[in-house]
Amino acid sequence: MDEGVCAVRPGTDVRRHARMLQRIHDALLSGDRPPGDLRGPVARSWERVRALGVDPDQETPPGPVGPDEVERRRETSPLQPVLPELRAALTSVADDARHIMVITDADGVLLWREGCAPVRHRADRLGFTEGAAWSEGAVGSNAIGVALAEDAPVQMFGAEHFVRTHHAWTCTACPVHDPRTGELLGVVDVSGPAETVHPTTVALVGTAVKLAEASLWRHHERRLDALRSVAAPLLSRLSGPGLVVDDHGWVAAVTGMPSIDRVAVPRADRPVAVHGVGVLLPEPVPGGWLLRGAGSNGSSSGLRLSLDLDGRPPRAIVDGAQRWVHPLSARHAEVLTLLAFAGPRGMDAGALSTALYGDRDHLVTVRAEMSRLRRTLGGLLLARPYRIAPDVAVELPDPATSAFLRASAAPGIVRLRSVRPISGCG
Repeated sequence: MDEGVCAVRPGTDVRRHARMLQRIHDALLSGDRPPGDLRGPVARSWERVRALGVDPDQETPPGPVGPDEVERRRETSPLQPVLPELRAALTSVADDARHIMVITDADGVLLWREGCAPVRHRADRLGFTEGAAWSEGAVGSNAIGVALAEDAPVQMFGAEHFVRTHHAWTCTACPVHDPRTGELLGVVDVSGPAETVHPTTVALVGTAVKLAEASLWRHHERRLDALRSVAAPLLSRLSGPGLVVDDHGWVAAVTGMPSIDRVAVPRADRPVAVHGVGVLLPEPVPGGWLLRGAGSNGSSSGLRLSLDLDGRPPRAIVDGAQRWVHPLSARHAEVLTLLAFAGPRGMDAGALSTALYGDRDHLVTVRAEMSRLRRTLGGLLLARPYRIAPDVAVELPDPATSAFLRASAAPGIVRLRSVRPISGCG
């Protein structure tokens, strides 16, 4: 475990450390020279919340959502199926250790809260209740907010919290990700009185999150197994290539083509391009989609990907049996440019992290972005390493003249500006 995650090391004099943090807190807010430094994730969080104008003397979080909205978020939360695993791993331990377990959604809104009754009552007075938003922008530097902002586990102790009313607390938070896509689903947090801080809590919460993510993957596999029973009779009637996939594009079964793991997320209003096969038409079936060839016009595998980077927004234009256009975020436009110039060798997550952010510390973020991009472009993008499929022709503008690429600060894009334009990459 990275030492920067834990608020205290084994053997730390907790009371002395708390007093030092209080002096650092007071000095930083008064403009004096602090007697020490905040840990890396805490210091970065303080910079963010001060820029957001959070009041360190606020009493409670602003505007919690109502009970009906909490219930709606619970019902739609992808973390609801793994509540039993999280309760089994944390609730009884939290109760015994004078802690509470809290689960938030990806917005930082508290959805579930269980554990030691006296600590829950203290949390009530703080506004640390179901429906409250616990992001950095709402309540300043805190474990949940930092875990969301940095997409990483963190423990916060005493006056590391930006808001003074939180100084009596210690909190340990870990983000939960969708194991299929890398998408951030929410945060699991264990909080209690400041004097109960202990470095082992970091490992405890991290283990519980890993168990929950493993359970989410098992749920995914069971849904695909159920979809396979639907797929068999459908695919047996096809004379050409076909697939049955779930609503996220994960493949349950194929016929007439090599096995693949994922395609673009199907939609009723557009075809799906599948690497090595061509354009397939989606039809809804119970639990997912049937993708099958569109006759003679849909069997060609010749596809062209054009990047209109200076459009508003940037766009990926795919030409095959039909043409369809996908709007791109600025980050996805940068990714596709980098992959186009990388050619068949592609780029792994570390190389993309370095090209986009200047370091290899953003692997989780890169994998999540690539998963979202593959949801849109499906078989046009391959993984391990990430690359554009070899039978896809690529057209992109000259990075030396594109206004979009000239404005990009991504280190990999900056290096590309001196490279001659490449046409027909991939």
